[in-house]
Amino acid sequence: MLKLRDVDVLSCKADLSSLPQGKLLINTINAHSYNMALKDEQFAEALMMGDALIPDGASIVKVCRWIHAKSQPKERIAGWDLFAFEMERLNTQAAAGNKEKKELPKVMFLGSSEHVLSLIKRKAKDVYPHLNVVTYSPPYKKVFSKEDNEAMVAAVNREQPDLLWIGMTAPKQEKWTYAHWDELDIDCHVGTIGAVFDFFAGTAKRAPKWWQEHSLEWLYRLVKEPRRMWKRYLVGNALFVWNILFHEVMGK
Repeated sequence: MLKLRDVDVLSCKADLSSLPQGKLLINTINAHSYNMALKDEQFAEALMMGDALIPDGASIVKVCRWIHAKSQPKERIAGWDLFAFEMERLNTQAAAGNKEKKELPKVMFLGSSEHVLSLIKRKAKDVYPHLNVVTYSPPYKKVFSKEDNEAMVAAVNREQPDLLWIGMTAPKQEKWTYAHWDELDIDCHVGTIGAVFDFFAGTAKRAPKWWQEHSLEWLYRLVKEPRRMWKRYLVGNALFVWNILFHEVMGK
């Protein structure tokens, strides 16, 4: 079972620059994923066994302090923060004329629809002109077949990206990546970032800066999409508090 008090999470955005190079699995955790992980052992294992875990939620930061957890994060690190940092780092290196590679660094987006991926490629040309963006849209289904999985792994290995983003929503993206980790013959950072695909494509909008700075991004999403988000945030947030009290404070 996932125990937040025992899990290693990054402390602050500055820690992103200290992540080692090479094949590295980076996941995020927030109140919603914590709740799901308590009911899904495979998801919990995928989160705990990754190489880095970032606190994508002010609630995670505050709870870690409250329960005197092993990790004491100083600030929230959103999936968007990870995305922006990695993309800018690679783009800047390429712009400076990285001598080790004659071709532009390759960034692969695995997940989402062909429409969203096409928007990502178009925007990336303007925002990150020194990166070569490639994409793969898996079939939209609840459970992938053996052939689906083989095709996805083959696509990644064929492209040999310098950075790989997985966007299939939690917990699907984390479980898929962890289950096929040893089959991915790559040497780069891999981030499971879900909604960031839509944020970058422009098919979904992030909360304005003020809402983000005051830890109210969840409320902004709830106001914007009440029918889709009410259960996740109204019920989910209450469940998160109960789970923390029951599993972390009382230790059951």
